[in-house]
Amino acid sequence: MPLSKLELGNIAYTLDGPVNAPVVVLSNSLGTTLAMWDGQAQVLQQHYRVLRYDTRGHGRSLVSAAPYTLQMLGQDVLHLLDALQIEKFHFCGISMGGLTGLWLALHAGQRLQRMVVADSAACIGTADGWRTRAQLVLDSGMDAVADGAAGRWFTPAFIARAPEQVLQHVAALRACNPAGYAGCCLALADADLRSEIAAIKTPSLLIAGLHDPVTTTADARFMQDAIAGARYAELDASHLSNIEARADFNRLLLQFLA
Repeated sequence: MPLSKLELGNIAYTLDGPVNAPVVVLSNSLGTTLAMWDGQAQVLQQHYRVLRYDTRGHGRSLVSAAPYTLQMLGQDVLHLLDALQIEKFHFCGISMGGLTGLWLALHAGQRLQRMVVADSAACIGTADGWRTRAQLVLDSGMDAVADGAAGRWFTPAFIARAPEQVLQHVAALRACNPAGYAGCCLALADADLRSEIAAIKTPSLLIAGLHDPVTTTADARFMQDAIAGARYAELDASHLSNIEARADFNRLLLQFLA
């Protein structure tokens, strides 16, 4: 896995698919790595140049001093694209990655061709909640949030159907650097784009999990109402719908990007 040496440190990424194909950037959720996109990359790279990266504080990317900001997370993407000499791109992000996409649409819309925001919101949770969680992992480690992650990320039916897959993703959360995780929690605490997203002009697809307790269908509908022409789709899944409803997620993604 290459490391892109940016101004503030390294961002780990993979870049696969036909060299001259359109680029699709995939952005992970809080507490996951670029591996969460394995089920999409296998399909996308048949037709697209697929750029996956570990968000700051996650996986093999840098863990810089907290707090992080949403602007910082968005600029990491732009710096990575510049380092790879990629001008235009499609973007798909889940949860925290979806918020990063919204920021990019607002601040680099001229480069962004199509955007998919999945299992996300223009404002996720509450500032107090994120600050409390950040302090929790700094004080007690990642087990404090990993123990209940399966129930937040997946439906009981999927947990029963694919226990090994669920354990794999929870294990990745346990391995997350507490300082990096906390830094991203603080970025989410201050990230509120609800009053800004009406300015987005990028063609957008909003995907919501019907059983998502973190970012609800109402959150996605709010974005749809605000973003002119935005498409909306629901999946029979919880918070990580790209994993739980992989086939349907891939179908929506391919149809929208075509």
